Amino acid sequence: MSLRLSILDLAPIGPGQTARESFAASVELARAAERLGYRRVWYAEHHNMASIASSATSVLIGHIADHTTSIRLGAGGVMLPNHSPLTIAEQFGTLETLHPGRIDLGLGRAPGADGATMRALRRDATAADGFPQDVLELQGYLQGRSHIAGVEAVPGAGTNVPLYILGSSDYGAQLAARLGLPYGFASHFAPAELHAAVARYRAEFRPSEQLAEPYVIVGANVVAADDTADAQEQFATVRRRFVRSMIGRRDGAPDYADEQIDAFLTSPNGRPIADMLRYTAVGTVAEVGRYLEQFAASVHADEVIVAHHGVDVAARLRSVELTAEAAGLATPV
Repeated sequence: MSLRLSILDLAPIGPGQTARESFAASVELARAAERLGYRRVWYAEHHNMASIASSATSVLIGHIADHTTSIRLGAGGVMLPNHSPLTIAEQFGTLETLHPGRIDLGLGRAPGADGATMRALRRDATAADGFPQDVLELQGYLQGRSHIAGVEAVPGAGTNVPLYILGSSDYGAQLAARLGLPYGFASHFAPAELHAAVARYRAEFRPSEQLAEPYVIVGANVVAADDTADAQEQFATVRRRFVRSMIGRRDGAPDYADEQIDAFLTSPNGRPIADMLRYTAVGTVAEVGRYLEQFAASVHADEVIVAHHGVDVAARLRSVELTAEAAGLATPV
């Protein structure tokens, strides 16, 4: 199998781990991805989540870029309504100036946070309504064609950092198609509308200066290990952590036992949460390779971006290595 493969690093903070240790692990992961021939590594903007350390996305990208040499790095994504387009143009213009030819900018319109955190971010509840206009304003700054007279992004103007529209519904598909931008679907946690959204994007795509033909990136989770039983056991642990991270955000939520979590996932309330991880490859090199190949073919994806999971940093790094082997990635010379 030969597959365009990238990594979405959620910068997880594991049990008993600090954010600093998470960042060190992200450096190790990016270096491994670079060595093994992955196409890019992206980091997602999340806020007020005890298990995710990538809230200051552009700062983390800069740190990783300083510790790597060639792999593309970017946001997967920046939640643009949380920010002014000028600020993001300046941040990513700075990154591109410091690390030319290596920076991507994926854009989403969700808050990446709960309601209270959204208010703490000073985000207006209607901010997402202006997402298309914000994308165009940001694009203008990066192209050196500002839409606001007398305002330029310094640095940023003329850097032409490539933009990607990210989403999990028809909305993002339509916008990406109309603007002629690559489209990334968050199927690693929101699988329901994947095939319909991608079909619409391809059908309605209009060529642009950045992109002549549709380009689709789809997300999947991966737990790869040297034997199937180990991978399945790790996935069970990862899935329980995922459930706890969701229900644990409620005030006063108890610390459920593993058996209670497993039972909850089979209940009417738990099945939708279990389904969020529908697109997950679990197993050995051969098993993961077959899964990713079939998954990509099912939606005619141009690229798959995978979130590697494991019980610890060493397990995640092993998953990175095994999946590269499964995908037939060419190790750079």
